[in-house]
Order: sequence, then C-alpha cells, then structure tokens
Amino acid sequence: MTGDSPSNSPYTRGWLQSQSMQEKAIISARNPGIDCLRGISIILVVIHHVGLRVPLRETVLATFLPERVLSALIYNGYEAVFIFFVISGFLIASNTIHRWRELGSIDARAFYVRRAARIVPCLVILVSVLSILHLAGVNRYVISREGQSLPHAIFSALALHLNWYEGRTGWLPGGWDVLWSLSIEEVFYLGFPLVCLLFRRDWILAPVSFLLALSLPVSRAALAGNEIWQEKAYLPGMAAIAMGVFGAIVAARWQPRKRSFRWAFGAGGAFGVLAVLLFEDKLWRHLGNGTMLVQTFATMCLILAFYWQPEAPRWVWSGTGWLRSCGRLSYEIYLTHMFVVFAVLRIFKTSDENLWWGVLWYLPALLFSWLLGWLVAKYISLPCERAMRAWLTPQRPATNPTR
Repeated sequence: MTGDSPSNSPYTRGWLQSQSMQEKAIISARNPGIDCLRGISIILVVIHHVGLRVPLRETVLATFLPERVLSALIYNGYEAVFIFFVISGFLIASNTIHRWRELGSIDARAFYVRRAARIVPCLVILVSVLSILHLAGVNRYVISREGQSLPHAIFSALALHLNWYEGRTGWLPGGWDVLWSLSIEEVFYLGFPLVCLLFRRDWILAPVSFLLALSLPVSRAALAGNEIWQEKAYLPGMAAIAMGVFGAIVAARWQPRKRSFRWAFGAGGAFGVLAVLLFEDKLWRHLGNGTMLVQTFATMCLILAFYWQPEAPRWVWSGTGWLRSCGRLSYEIYLTHMFVVFAVLRIFKTSDENLWWGVLWYLPALLFSWLLGWLVAKYISLPCERAMRAWLTPQRPATNPTR
C-alpha cells in the first residue's frame, strides 16, 4: 500500500502553506525606512573594520572632508551594533504582536523554531569554516592568544557566551569576534517568550522594558574595570534591545494622527542618532555612558517614525534599493563580511599599499560583502531556514477523505 506520509498529507501541506503565506505577508510589508537604517548600520560596521586597517584620515578624503566626518565613518561600528539591537528588539516584538495580537499570547515553541531556523544554519557553517581556517593555519584566522583555544572558542560561540569568553580571555580573531553580538541576541531570544508569558499583559511589559532600557548607562558604568566586557556584556546590549521592544509596544497601541507630529518625531530621532555618530566625543564629556542611552532612544524614535508613516511618497526611497538590500541581508553580511575585509586587505598589502588612495579599497569591500551576503542568503540561509521550519514544525494528523 502507498499513501501520503504525515509530512506530505493534504492537511499538513495546507497548514505549512498558510504559515508560509503569513510569513510572505510580513516580508511583503517590510518597512523601507527600517531597512535603510539597517543598511546604514551594516555599512558602518564594514567600513569600521576596513578603517581600522586603512585609516580614512590618511587618504585623499582628508583633503576635503572634515576629520570629524572621517572619524564618524570609521569609528562607529560599535554604535552601529547598538542600532541593530534596537531594531532587532522592535522587529521581534512587533512581529510577535502581529502574529499573536499581544506579547502575552506568544507561542513559545513556534517562536523558538523560527529563531533557530533563522540563526542556527549560518552560525554552524560559519563556526565550521572558521575552525577549518584555524586548523589550516591561515593568517588572521588562527586563535593564538594565551588562554584561548579552538575548542573553547567553538563552545563559546555555540553556547551563547562568546562575548563573555572574550571579556575573560581577550580579543579573538576578527572572524570570530563578530559573534559577540549574536551571543547577546540569542540569549534575548531564549528569554523573550518566557518574559512575555510571565508578565502576560503589554501594559506590564511596556514599563518593564523601558526600565531595562534606562539601565544602559548604569550597567556600562558598573563594568568600567574591563574594557572588552564593558563593550560586550549582556546587560547593555539587552537594554538596547529592550528599547526596541518598548517601541514596538508603543507602536501597536498608539498611532499619532497628525502627520506633522510623526515627521517631527522622526526628525528628532534622526538628529539624535547623527549627533551621537558625529559628536560622540563631546557628548561623552557631558553625558558619559548616557550617550549610548541617547542613541538607543533616538533610534527608537526614528524607527517609530518609519513605522507610523509607511505611506511616505515613493520618491523618498528612490535610489535606496541597494541600501535597503543591505538591510535585508544584514545578518548574512554581518556574519561573513570579515572574510571579504581580510581578502581585500591582503590584496591591498601585496600591491603598493598606498594609503593616499586607500579609500578606493572601501568600495570593493562593501560590494563584495553585499555579494557574499546575498549568495549566503540565497543558497544557504533561506533554503536551510525553510527546511528547518518544515522539519521542526509539529506534524498534524492527516484527515481521512473517505469519512
């Protein structure tokens, strides 16, 4: 006898198809402003990692751009990651509200399946590639710092504490180092459904999220004794993510009627983000660790403005297609861009290594980082995500059409 297996039954196919349609509806409703903001953030990260090795202030750009602008371009990679944190918190919470109407109704298992399908495949493949490069003795990929080892690096990356491992033992090679922020986000993903189910009501979760968001300066100040751990500790990153969660709850419950107010809100958010990126040194002298709180709050305001007015005229986003594509591919670009950065720098050093024209190497670094991210998404990330969701989705019993 032959027949449909549970995974191929009409009932299950229909259920999976409805889930797929729901996901497509969410994807099709992507906000161009938020995608642009993510695109700018990932570009700042790539530029930062190139700029540490090819300083823009020593290139031809220094003849006509202020040093402050050049510094803002190459020294805001860390700040860009915190923008990512706020966006991540907002998107995760807003999509949860979209699917289950309120955070307290979240289906924890379904949430974990989606997050695992999105994160695990690329993470496992990246760790495997980095391990092979280490064992092959490839320059810039060998873990050689005293107190560090490949097994410990692998375990820390897969067990969600690479940030703590670096804080305790020192910097890892660049390809590994990018995983510090993923450790923070993964712990957030683990705890988010539990917190939602514990507090249940959005009117309780909103102040809890906001209080956690306000703790950012305090948590950073408390960790001042260890520079690496202060940058990469869980609590500051969680505070930034919580700001995004708070913003998502506000967005779901409040829609300002006046367009002028929404535009003013966005202008204020953009001003705050740019102020931190351009004048962080001056703000830091007056606000200290509160500067990072200004940035996360301003980022939330900017995200809310984008969310409130998706009907912005089409011309506003004209010419931003590649930037928005970078935003959509930000996860894949973030995980893999160091391969491109090291390859470009290797070619740069084997050439005349002329810093004056070093700015020309930024463009291929950005373009090939995007290309590698696109390839990873198309042939690894998205196919694996679909396969894992189908595999981890509970199978429904097939209905008997003869009854």
